[in-house]
Amino acid sequence: MKFIKYLTIAAVALSMTACSDSNTPDNDDELSTKEQSLQRAAGQYVDHTVLPTYSAMADAAVELQKLCHTIRAKHAAGTLTSNDIATAGDAWRRARKNWELSEAFLFGPANTHNIDPHIDSWPLDKAAMENLLSDIRAGKSWSLENNGGYGLIGFHAVEYLLFELSADENTSMTHSTSYTPEELEYLCAVADDLCQQCVCLEACWAGTDAISDEKQAILEDAELDYGENYGWEMKNARQAGSRFKTFQEVAEEIIQGCIDIADEVGNTKIGRPHMGASEEDKNYIESPYSLNSIEDFVDNVISIRNAYCGTSAANASVSDYVKAQNSALDTRVRQAIDDAIEAISAIPEPFAKHATGDAAEKAMKATGDDLVSVLEEVHTLITRN
Repeated sequence: MKFIKYLTIAAVALSMTACSDSNTPDNDDELSTKEQSLQRAAGQYVDHTVLPTYSAMADAAVELQKLCHTIRAKHAAGTLTSNDIATAGDAWRRARKNWELSEAFLFGPANTHNIDPHIDSWPLDKAAMENLLSDIRAGKSWSLENNGGYGLIGFHAVEYLLFELSADENTSMTHSTSYTPEELEYLCAVADDLCQQCVCLEACWAGTDAISDEKQAILEDAELDYGENYGWEMKNARQAGSRFKTFQEVAEEIIQGCIDIADEVGNTKIGRPHMGASEEDKNYIESPYSLNSIEDFVDNVISIRNAYCGTSAANASVSDYVKAQNSALDTRVRQAIDDAIEAISAIPEPFAKHATGDAAEKAMKATGDDLVSVLEEVHTLITRN
């Protein structure tokens, strides 16, 4: 049975609805002190947090795609080595890291175009994959669009074919070179699709004209150019062409994204296998073949830190505004982020074997309860002040 990653679309939709009803800009050209502060934060957030993260992810995904095709070609020629597979695995980890570092901003294009569930649903539907491989082997017509599904594509499908667990499942190793031609046809198709979706995200935030010629060609071939520039809209709130009426709305969107991923990490990614009694819940393990689960979770919380504080002390951020209004609250947010990272880092890998332990319990509370709670206070402050 396939489990689809839980999306907090409803929460984001409610947030956007609430935002649209408040702080409508007046006819005065001068921005309030609050709007000026949040305008600076919006610009730095887009330029120094979102765009570099998506650019690095897309770069790694393009490299990963090429390396998967190299694996297939070398396998056919009889020259494939473990190093070839390990190199592709390294590219997967780089793409994966930047994806997890982006999860505080899963609103906008990642949500609108269903890119989040498309590339990051888990666990892998191995039964469906075997059926698809049988169809490929039998020469049947197939495509990921018609024969796939969210549990059969994305990061975790590629992960499954680049990594494997040791017999005791305590160590992740490079996949053996003994692929079937059908597996590699499938691997390349999934890597192509993953690459296209990652490039699409970068283009939707940066604008298609701002990405490389190579990436533009990828989008054109895949017919995935939505002509969107979400980053511009955030930086140009209050202007014609932007969906944001105020920079307050932008800040609310940023913080709601942080709340959503803190809740998901604590109560779904950690909480579901920790609390659940069913086999479905116990198997709801992110990145199980690469043993990358804990790093995934930590990077999700780092994405919250980057969104709230900026990626460097020089960046204007939402934190600056909160600190000016309530310095004690800002201090508590920063401490809650640090506490969540520390608690998650204390969970040993493999997460599948430690999901029900005390460390997971503490991480679940630190992230899904404590961090969510203090971020909700920030959201309230921004909305009311």
